[in-house]
Amino acid sequence: MARIEVEIPAHTHFETQIPIRITDLNYGAHLGNDALLSILHEARVQLLAHFGYSELELGGASLIMADVAIAYKGEGFYGDVLTLKLAINDLSKYGFDITYHVLNQNGKEVARAKTGMLCFNYTERKLMSLPAEVKARFETKA
Repeated sequence: MARIEVEIPAHTHFETQIPIRITDLNYGAHLGNDALLSILHEARVQLLAHFGYSELELGGASLIMADVAIAYKGEGFYGDVLTLKLAINDLSKYGFDITYHVLNQNGKEVARAKTGMLCFNYTERKLMSLPAEVKARFETKA
């Protein structure tokens, strides 16, 4: 069976730490896949804030997630503090990818993930171009 592979780039745009809460555990007593997706969302919001943006205000655009890929590499447990290293990649006319490298407090790899983010106009319900200001800022900080 083919596995999803997420390549982690050499550069990092932003790094944050997020603890695993008791509510993040599943019946296997480890970090649940749904909780990891929520943690990735929190990290993405922090990344955008680092650049002065939000998911609803990105230089005149908003964001919508086009896809997500997660490759689980290890378990996370209650009390672990995850370090997430995020990078913005593959900028295009309409959006970009964000990669997430998730490690525990001992440096053990927990997961790799990628989200495809597209610029979206929620009023008109259609895609829009990635603002030039945003593209330049992301490329400069790479």
